[in-house]
Amino acid sequence: MPTRPLPFFANGLRLDADLHLPDDGGAGAPYPVVVPCSGYQGLKVIHPERFARALTRLGYAVVAFDYRGFGLSEGERGRLVPQEWAEDVRAAVDRVEGEEDLDASRIGLLGWGLGGGVVVAEAAADERVAAVAVCNGIGDGARSTRAMHDDRTWNSLVERVRGDRVHRAVQGRSEITVPWDIVRLDLDDRTDGYVGDELYRAPGFGTGVTLESADRLLRFSPEEQAHLISPRPLLVVHGEENRLHQPEEARSLYEHAGEPKELIMLEGKGHTEWMFDDDPTFNELVGHLDRFFASAPALRPTAGTE
Repeated sequence: MPTRPLPFFANGLRLDADLHLPDDGGAGAPYPVVVPCSGYQGLKVIHPERFARALTRLGYAVVAFDYRGFGLSEGERGRLVPQEWAEDVRAAVDRVEGEEDLDASRIGLLGWGLGGGVVVAEAAADERVAAVAVCNGIGDGARSTRAMHDDRTWNSLVERVRGDRVHRAVQGRSEITVPWDIVRLDLDDRTDGYVGDELYRAPGFGTGVTLESADRLLRFSPEEQAHLISPRPLLVVHGEENRLHQPEEARSLYEHAGEPKELIMLEGKGHTEWMFDDDPTFNELVGHLDRFFASAPALRPTAGTE
């Protein structure tokens, strides 16, 4: 797929981004655009580029970027604040409006994991977004994080977050912690194994996260804004056996949203163990996404390469 750099600024920070295009010699331009957004500790080179490889074959342009503070983007290292990430996504939408071969009237957001909540929060406040898809996302940060922990580790996290508020007030900086102290993986064997075997191959993955990030995550509840997406369409896809972000997250997000909306549960599937380009479940997901985006008149590609 043809690719070119497409950096943009969000709140004065330069974010690293790439534009991926269909390999059709420009026949489908100006292209409808999908912006795939990473989850917790995600980078553009992981799932966003995976979605780009799949969606460009179907006629969509794809903007993949690193959030502030991650990858090659500017910003405080370890600061992982979903409310600020929504501003990054909004800036990506702003950037799309400046490219002649992209159709700014046909923009869809695709959020993975925590990024699913982020795209809901952004689209709720941005009518330029024509359609929103959430994959294995969250509806409420406190509920989803609590479900990852047993009583001991949850109580420890809450106490550390409280203590860090005082520390920040006195010292002006937040304590850096292991990212898996916040998002606990070891109770979900399939996701833990995939992260260790696959995601750590990406440079910079698994770096420390501030406790202020946990504080902001626990106050992040995108489902409360989900109704503001209507009358634009919302698709929620979730692994039926997801033990990282429980299926309750998808169902609650869906229930809070207005019409039109669709909920698809992937039978027998967890959070991320099936995220490979040639995996049948991933290709099933891409089929759902193409059908969803193509059914939204504002996003339907005018030409495809396959």
